[in-house]
Order: sequence, then C-alpha cells, then structure tokens
Amino acid sequence: MQNEKVVLNGMAMQRALNRITYEIIEKNKGVENLVLIGIKTRGVFLANRIADRLKKLENTDIPVIELNITKYRDDKKTSVNSSEQVAENVVNIDNKNVVLVDDVLFTGRTVRAALGAINEIGRPKRISLAVLVDRGHREIPIRADFVGKNLPSSKDEKINVLVSEIDDRDGVEITKE
Repeated sequence: MQNEKVVLNGMAMQRALNRITYEIIEKNKGVENLVLIGIKTRGVFLANRIADRLKKLENTDIPVIELNITKYRDDKKTSVNSSEQVAENVVNIDNKNVVLVDDVLFTGRTVRAALGAINEIGRPKRISLAVLVDRGHREIPIRADFVGKNLPSSKDEKINVLVSEIDDRDGVEITKE
C-alpha cells in the first residue's frame, strides 16, 4: 500500500486495550454480569484480549460472543444465507451488562447492525461500546463509551487495524485510498 503511516504500534495498541479494560471495570463497578461481544472479525480478537486482561485483573472468566452482523447491514449489498448463524459461543445475555467490541468506529452503521443482531440473541440490561479507534464521520447518532484512540481522519483515508492473529503483527495504520 502507498502512503502507509503507523499511528499505533503494537505496544501502544496494548496500552490502549489495557486502558479500555480498566475503564470497563470501573464503569461496570466490577465484572459481575459482564459479557463481551466482539464484532467479527477483528472485534472478536480485541474482545478476547480484553477478556484475558479481565481474567488477570479480576480472576474471573468473562464470556466472549462472536457476532456476525452480515445480514443486518444496510450499507452493503451482499447475498446472505438467512440460515447463517448470527453468533458463536452464545451465552445468556438477558439482564447482563454487554460490552460490544469493534476495531474502528466510522459511520456507525456496523454498530447499528450489531445492535440489531444482539436483539436476536437476547435482551441485555445495558450495552456499552468499546472501540480501538474512533475516526469520526458518523452518519447515525452512535458514540463509543470506551475509546483506545480518537483518530480524526479524512474520508479518503483508510484505517487498518492489524492483529497478530491474522496479520502477524499488531498496530494501526492509515493509508490513502
């Protein structure tokens, strides 16, 4: 890719996730009745990393649900198999404090789709949103409760979140399209 600029290296990304983890504990007054839901694909990896940190800090296993929002998208025309599973590793989320985790918050449409998908698996007490990067440019009124890095960007830039599980390294890069 051309004009690639690293805005978070692996260490800075780890620090941002640590900060988000502490904020989740503080806002929820602990981790009782907490469930993490990661939006596929990279949101799942970030949710698992947060769950690992919560385990170390609070000595409690926090469930992580993997959410597939494809059939709830209103901005991408795809042929979706209606029998496709919305979520994996499903646990009861009724009356729980759910933290929805994604890599980048941009227009808000991914989160809107995720909220629709969550309704299919249960009715949580509260839903909070954690994102590694908030780049602005909302098209609908959605905001993150936990943000690793606010990264104002132009619409002709692409934010790439790299996770070692897929990309062999961690970080956040900006590229010009």
